[in-house]
Amino acid sequence: MLRGNMVTTTVGAVILDRSGEQPKVLLTQRNVEPFKGRWCLPGGHIERYETAAEAVLREVREETGLDFRGAFMDWFEEIYPDLDVHNVVLMYRGEAAGELAACEREVSDIGWFPLSQARTLPLAFCHQRVLEDLAL
Repeated sequence: MLRGNMVTTTVGAVILDRSGEQPKVLLTQRNVEPFKGRWCLPGGHIERYETAAEAVLREVREETGLDFRGAFMDWFEEIYPDLDVHNVVLMYRGEAAGELAACEREVSDIGWFPLSQARTLPLAFCHQRVLEDLAL
């Protein structure tokens, strides 16, 4: 992670499962700082010479094992001076296919949550705002 007076660009994915009575969203529990132990949407930093669309596909695959199909949803800012974090987040929304396989290095747990429950969990970064803004 770049530090010290740097604004970084990251991506995130709102992955929805609409197969049941109520839509569910996929969350991962962070196994790294910052926000270790909190739940979050899959995502991460865009690598050099990588497009945002490529980055969100890679991050979802790395963290969840799933193949993501989505489109740009909105952008958010994450500003946490005490953590020396200032990110501009490009958030994507869609569905995914495949078998869940959490990357243990980054993710301690993974699961599908009804949106109403997901909004009550201790969430990392700006993900509470993202889920509050999510209109289904």
